[in-house]
Amino acid sequence: MAVSKESAVASQLSQDLLRSAVEHADSTASFLNVALSRLASATGADYVAVVRNVDGRWSVVGAWGTSAASNSSALPTAHLADVLDRETAAASGGWLALPIDRRTAPGELLALHTPDAAALVRMQEAVELVRAHFAQGLASVRAGEKQRRSNERLAALLEISGRWNQTQEMEPLLVQMAEAATKMLTADRASIFLWDRPNHQLIGRPALGVEGNELRIPDDLGLVGKTLRTRTPQRVDARYGQEEIAREIDQKLGYRTRTLLCVPLVSRRGEMLGVFEVLNKREGDFTDDDEQGLVELAAHAATALENTQERERLLQSRRQLTEEAASGVRLIGDSPAIEALRSTTRRVADTDLAVLILGENGTGKEVVARTIHYLSARRDQPFIAVNCAALTETLLESELFGHEKGAFTDAHESRPGKFELASGGTLFLDEIGDLSLGGQAKLLRVLEEKVVVRVGGSKTIHTDARVIAATNQSLADMVREKRFRQDLFFRLNVVSIHLPPLRDRPGDITLLAEHFLSDFARKARRKVPALAPAARKRLETHAWPGNIRELRNAMERLAYLCPGDKIEAEDLTFILASGTEAPAAVPDNLPLAEATDEFQKAYILRAIQRSGDNMSEAAERLGLHRSNLYRKMRQLGMPTS
Repeated sequence: MAVSKESAVASQLSQDLLRSAVEHADSTASFLNVALSRLASATGADYVAVVRNVDGRWSVVGAWGTSAASNSSALPTAHLADVLDRETAAASGGWLALPIDRRTAPGELLALHTPDAAALVRMQEAVELVRAHFAQGLASVRAGEKQRRSNERLAALLEISGRWNQTQEMEPLLVQMAEAATKMLTADRASIFLWDRPNHQLIGRPALGVEGNELRIPDDLGLVGKTLRTRTPQRVDARYGQEEIAREIDQKLGYRTRTLLCVPLVSRRGEMLGVFEVLNKREGDFTDDDEQGLVELAAHAATALENTQERERLLQSRRQLTEEAASGVRLIGDSPAIEALRSTTRRVADTDLAVLILGENGTGKEVVARTIHYLSARRDQPFIAVNCAALTETLLESELFGHEKGAFTDAHESRPGKFELASGGTLFLDEIGDLSLGGQAKLLRVLEEKVVVRVGGSKTIHTDARVIAATNQSLADMVREKRFRQDLFFRLNVVSIHLPPLRDRPGDITLLAEHFLSDFARKARRKVPALAPAARKRLETHAWPGNIRELRNAMERLAYLCPGDKIEAEDLTFILASGTEAPAAVPDNLPLAEATDEFQKAYILRAIQRSGDNMSEAAERLGLHRSNLYRKMRQLGMPTS
């Protein structure tokens, strides 16, 4: 059976179209350029186009040809609309139009033009034969292009979200978001409008050309406001919807908006955060793919914004807590010794040098350590204090270095140690002289290598904790007696700070007393009692064996127990009794060391008796920590039960 010339041409053209679809599998523009040129060559048309109708508006998707008909305004829109309605091919006035495929290309037609009216019939026959293959090829290429764009968009989103998650401050994050949107959608500008709900405003940043780079508008203005209200994307093309653009914003920015795309920014909990706006597509109008891409970008942006806002709130809370804590730590006094101490703490604060604080019990060693911490760049990081006198050999490693679950009995879960908790901040090791030799060796290793290993674990954990140590003992003497490691002593003793006892700076006693009185009177909700001149003199002549701690405790009792608005010398008699009573009699035939021990035993025993066997109160009377009192009693051979 003979094959007609039209059929042979159509068969060859169909093969060419399907081959072109394979060769240009992910570029609709490239496929249409090749396919439409071959259609024109095979049919004799001087212009071939794929046209689309959306809401009554016609646009050219792709075209080939150089005739006058290539002017888009020359399209026979009435004829095209008639063909679209009837869903059948038809010719009119030198134009042939036919639907491509109602399922894969809804609203799209093939439109061919030729000045030869007689050729239209032959043209229609040829195009009818290849239409199915053209539709198949076009659908295949569009699917491939959609997949390619989706992959590219996903790769871009992953890269963008990765960068965003590393950005911890709001302003740089907003700028990065705007830059990412303009690059991804080939647009001119982008802004993120955050919703200031209480003030009914949208705050746009970045806002080029506006002072402070921040634009504030009412939350119901223009398409940005509409997006916020409807929670749906909004779009404006170059020819349609221009009346919805808020031109007053353009005037304020000295800018001209041609095309616009807005999508909502919604939190994980479904709360509106604001609107993501992109302006002026560089070529053409914003497409459905652009809208989908910005919706996906906005989802990542909302997550990054939430995380950054939450982090900023936490940082602000931490700063407030730090400021409150720092305001409560003061070196009170104007004596030369305290002025020198302030100067030293300021000099060493912003270094990472190890500091050793020496002084009697109650002289304020922890206050000095906290002052150094709050004056340093580590002030927003943790300050962790550890009393080494309270740590037994078995508890030392777990407390300082942490432990893993099951490392020992009762280790029901993993727990970080103090070195981990203080990383980035300051670790204060009080009573370092009471650390066992085994504990000293383990501590030295951590200080030198800056890593810890939890008890029961094998993983090394880096720690960046600055160590400040304190003791009331002479570490140099302990080194000579081989009770303290010499290498650890040198490692801790980079900077030494000696705190004078309170009796050596009597001029500061009244200042401290008034400070403590004011603090405790506020807590007791009473007027601050004044110190009479005789009371001041009595305070300044007292020996203060417990130093500042003893003075603080005395002022606390006065704030709660003194009935009047003025403290007289006689009001101090009971308060300072523990420091003025005559010492117990000691036999005069003992060596000095034994006599000293006997005196201390009797003195401690009387303090316990006066406290009704309450060890905490007895320690307070003596100006000691409770654990230090027990340790002293054991040293003297006294029973501690």
